[in-house]
Amino acid sequence: MYRLNLPPFEPKIRKKEASGDSEIFDPLRRRYVALTPEEWVRQHFVHYLISIKKYPASLIANEAGIKLNSLTRRCDTVVYNTRLEPVMIVEYKEPRVKITQGVFDQVVQYNSVLKVPFIVVTNGLIHYCCRMDYEKMGYEYLTDIPTWGEEDLQG
Repeated sequence: MYRLNLPPFEPKIRKKEASGDSEIFDPLRRRYVALTPEEWVRQHFVHYLISIKKYPASLIANEAGIKLNSLTRRCDTVVYNTRLEPVMIVEYKEPRVKITQGVFDQVVQYNSVLKVPFIVVTNGLIHYCCRMDYEKMGYEYLTDIPTWGEEDLQG
């Protein structure tokens, strides 16, 4: 798999007997999922949030479903505060994919439903984090991913 700009960890990987395809264990969903380049980024980033940034695993959801107009969509990862209100959306792309305005537009659509204070977009090599300012209808790019316990996160 790809070398990422995230701390290394030892993921649980196995091969499916029938197909020989690789799977990676997702501790949040408590099951093995297909090991795609995007999933590789997701598992590394979630590990980073939990082990380095000290986010409680119990307040992170992978593939969180939301209703967008009449359609059901899935956010790659949603982080909740202690009141179970969404506070961060994380969108993943595989390392070969450039992070473009279109990627941000996708997350902004999801955020029209969730209205979180933080949006993160990463391809595992480059990470963008924005703090939303709903009063000014804008956002500011942050130089780092907030650590758990910083303002607007815990609730």
